[in-house]
Amino acid sequence: MRVVRGAEEGRRLLARRPTDVELPPAVRQEIRRVFGADLDAQAVVERILADVRDGGDAAVRRYNEAIDGVPPSAPIAVSREEIAVACAEVDAEVMAALRFAAGRIRAFHEAQLRHAAASFEEGPFGQRVSALERVGVYVPGTQAVYPSSVLMTAIPARVAGVRELYMATPATADGAVSPLKLAAADIAGVDGVFRAGGAQGIAALAFGTESVPRVDKICGPGNIFVTLAKKAVHGLVGIDGFFGPTETMVVADAHADPALCAADLLAQAEHDALASPILITDSEALAQATLAEVESQLATLERAEIARSALEAQGLAVIVASLEEALALANEYAPEHLCLEVRDAARWAERVANAGSVFVGGLSAEAIGDYTAGPSHVMPTGGSARFASSLGVHDFLKVISIVSLDRSALAELGPPAAAIARAEGLTGHARAIERRLEA
Repeated sequence: MRVVRGAEEGRRLLARRPTDVELPPAVRQEIRRVFGADLDAQAVVERILADVRDGGDAAVRRYNEAIDGVPPSAPIAVSREEIAVACAEVDAEVMAALRFAAGRIRAFHEAQLRHAAASFEEGPFGQRVSALERVGVYVPGTQAVYPSSVLMTAIPARVAGVRELYMATPATADGAVSPLKLAAADIAGVDGVFRAGGAQGIAALAFGTESVPRVDKICGPGNIFVTLAKKAVHGLVGIDGFFGPTETMVVADAHADPALCAADLLAQAEHDALASPILITDSEALAQATLAEVESQLATLERAEIARSALEAQGLAVIVASLEEALALANEYAPEHLCLEVRDAARWAERVANAGSVFVGGLSAEAIGDYTAGPSHVMPTGGSARFASSLGVHDFLKVISIVSLDRSALAELGPPAAAIARAEGLTGHARAIERRLEA
């Protein structure tokens, strides 16, 4: 990790978030093999979207085979029998843990729903809040598998009242979908699972095919091809957000435990070589002790190589003059995860304006937030916490405004409305109002 001193230098370096990197040579070679041309990621996505829009299931099967090696004989829809077998295959302790996590996630979002926008009627106006009809969840990964992401995305939709919930996910070369994913989908109440990875999965959910219903909104993270596909179909369907590499910022003082600070930084660094593990502290001693702990703990990780790459490329320790400066930098950076390992952490948490989620105090392990705390771990990245929120029931609700006028309300609201309409040159608007007033 790079160490810098002073808020200004920290601010300058924090502004350098990791951007999209060049496609690795192996990926470019795969593109040439599949498409017979040296296309960039955007061109690949555009071609896949067009093919699935026009070709439906046949195009999905073709890309499943060409990209992931899935046999064309494998059905796109995963059967209920396959899901039942998967649930039986998963270790009983893991199934119990998934059900426990699901209960926590459900309880949090049920509480959130009680405080979400409510329907009301007040005189001539009001609103009706209702859930989306049909939602698609995209779950990436065949080597790295995240059943927790299935729960964190699907359960808020179910709690919100979404009527139909479907999941698209890649399959392996033998056509299998991870039993962990299928078990999590069953626990979360997903209505259907489809073998459709990458951009073809997003396209199938957005356009619909013979097997995959067209949805109203697509949620879930993915690689650059998934992100570009989500951007391309945004507007045709709703999109939860565009997610970049994970970020964890630890704000710590001299009273923090350096071993816990290091553990939180490494927990996110092991996700991805592009992850951003960041420490901000007003204590030189704490910074140095944390760096020593990072090196010591790194040797114990199975994904040490990935974590070290993230630490070397994006890892940063900023030593500032005060916790006030530390919180100011945190609010400017707007991290996905913000860990407050400081004395009187609850008081400092009140000063947080921008973060996906805040972990208050040394006992509040960020990793628990990934699994069993309750709030969704699908959170804004890349500074978008300045204007976006963690995934929740609000993402699956829509509001219909209601206008219901009686004669008295028409008499009050009509004349000024007609006056504004005539000022705008919209005579038809004005006359539509005035005819009612004249009647």
